[in-house]
Amino acid sequence: MTELLQIKAITKRFGGLVAVNDVSFDVREQEILSVIGPNGAGKSTLFKLICSFLNPTSGEVLFRGERISGLAPHVVARKGVVRTFQETTIFKSMTVRDNVITAHHLRSSATLAGFYLGTQAARRDEQEFGRSADEILDVLGLGGQRNEIASTLPHGHLRALGIAIGLATNPSILLLDEPFAGMNHDETVKAVQMVRGVRERGVTVLLVEHDMRAVMDISDRIVVLNFGQKIAEGVPKEIQENDKVIEAYLGVEDETIGY
Repeated sequence: MTELLQIKAITKRFGGLVAVNDVSFDVREQEILSVIGPNGAGKSTLFKLICSFLNPTSGEVLFRGERISGLAPHVVARKGVVRTFQETTIFKSMTVRDNVITAHHLRSSATLAGFYLGTQAARRDEQEFGRSADEILDVLGLGGQRNEIASTLPHGHLRALGIAIGLATNPSILLLDEPFAGMNHDETVKAVQMVRGVRERGVTVLLVEHDMRAVMDISDRIVVLNFGQKIAEGVPKEIQENDKVIEAYLGVEDETIGY
C-alpha cells in the first residue's frame, strides 16, 4: 500500500516537558492504524501535531509527500486530513441531517455571500450536500434518525454522528479520537463495523483508543507510545506479544492488551 501520511522524527516540548519525543511512522492508504498507550503517553498531543493544531518543536508531518506541519488546521482539513472531536463538533439543537449538511460547507464551491444571496452555485451545493448527507447517514446506520434533534440521540448514535460529520468533509484520512469510549459491548461491536465501513468508502483511518479488544479486532497495524516515545509498531499479534508493550501495560495481558 502507498504511504499517505508520514510522521518524521516529530517532537513536542512544553517547557521542560517532552510530550512527544522523536516519533516516526507511516500511515498507508486505506488501512486502519491505531495509536495506543497508557494515560499520558502522548497520544492526544500526537493527534494535534498531525492535524496542525500544534506546531512541532522539531520534525514534520507529510501528507502525500507535502509538509503540512505549520499550516492552519482548516487548510490541513481541506487537504484531506480530518479529525473528529467526539461530541464537541455537534450542534445539539440542530437535526442530525442538518449537522452533516453544515459540515459539507468546508468543501463548498459557492462563497458565503453566495449562500446568503441564494446563487445558482449555492443552490447546487445545497442540493449535493443534502444528497451526500443522506448517503453518509444511511451508511452509518443513522438514516432513521436523520430528522431527530442531535441532543436527543443516545451515546452510540452521537459518536456515529461525529464520524458522519467528519466524512462530510470528504477526507482522505480520518483521525478518530476514542470512537469506542463509554460504549457497552453491543455498541462497540456496531461501532467497529461502522469504522470498517468508513475504510470501505476508501478513507484511511487513524485512531486513538483505550478499548484494546476493539483495537486488536479492527487494526491492520498498531503504534504504541509510552512516555512520549514509540516503543512498538506492528500487526496486532506482534503487539500482543511484545515485551515492551506488556511492561508498559503493567503486564496484565488478558485485561489490557487483548489476550
